[in-house]
Amino acid sequence: MSAFLLHGTTLAFAWFLLLNAAATVAVTVVAAWLSRRERPASPALWLSLRLAPAVLSLAFVAIVFLPSYWRFEPREDVEGFDLTLTALALLAFTVIGAAVARGVIAWRRAARRIEQWMRASRPLALAGTSMPAFAIDTAAPVMALVGVLRPRLLITRPVLDALTDEELRAASAHELGHWRAFDNLKRLAMRAAPDLLAATPAARAIERRWAAAAEHAADRIAGESGRARCALASALVKVARLTPPATSIAEPISALLDGGDITSRVQRLLDDAPAAGEGRSARWLALAIPASALILGGYAPLLRLVHGVTEMLVNTLP
Repeated sequence: MSAFLLHGTTLAFAWFLLLNAAATVAVTVVAAWLSRRERPASPALWLSLRLAPAVLSLAFVAIVFLPSYWRFEPREDVEGFDLTLTALALLAFTVIGAAVARGVIAWRRAARRIEQWMRASRPLALAGTSMPAFAIDTAAPVMALVGVLRPRLLITRPVLDALTDEELRAASAHELGHWRAFDNLKRLAMRAAPDLLAATPAARAIERRWAAAAEHAADRIAGESGRARCALASALVKVARLTPPATSIAEPISALLDGGDITSRVQRLLDDAPAAGEGRSARWLALAIPASALILGGYAPLLRLVHGVTEMLVNTLP
């Protein structure tokens, strides 16, 4: 039984790597095509692309390969360990280990930075939000939403001095938009995604475009009225003058100037035209129902097909 489980584990890691590589190539092509379109993609789409290789390969192994192996693989006659499949499994294990390390490092770096900020902090009461807020006595101009499990809004002294009360409310509403969208959790998920895509320039390009789209989405949440949009635009310009914007997905922290071109953000905020709606729930639901029925109907044949392909790989590869 132990040989059966070890052989299955090796094949599962090999399948994970093969599907991950295929999905990485597909995502790279789709991302390049989306980047050339005039109409900007939503943050949900960029996030889905970034996480697609990891999610698809993990889902395939858990939902398709493992049930197929358990159902059809004979337990009394286990094949030997092929060199190629074993090498693929070791590489897959390395990819997953590197992803875990990236996630842990990002979490710890963010925790250290937050701890450093909080040493020089005092509670701050902000109108319009129940989120815990703190004023930070430091010279660096920062306004950021920190934390994944316990989100807090940190504002340094230069930003507090530069913004009016109305601009501060608008900027706080922007960070509240990041909180409601779970953007810090998404940043951590992208950082810790176990995939080959992380080693490519396409991953960094997708992350930058997600950050820009997420900033525009948070801007829309904050700018519910023309007055609020003008206040947020003014706050962006003032903070941008204090420091150049820097985008980083390496840590689960969302700053006010954390993605997207400031000029385009200000132009959109000052544009009185209503933003195009992104609600397509009914359309997706109409597609999901028949797709689910098709998947359920073909699940058993798919398990047998995957087992056949696995046997072919085992018998063909050196």
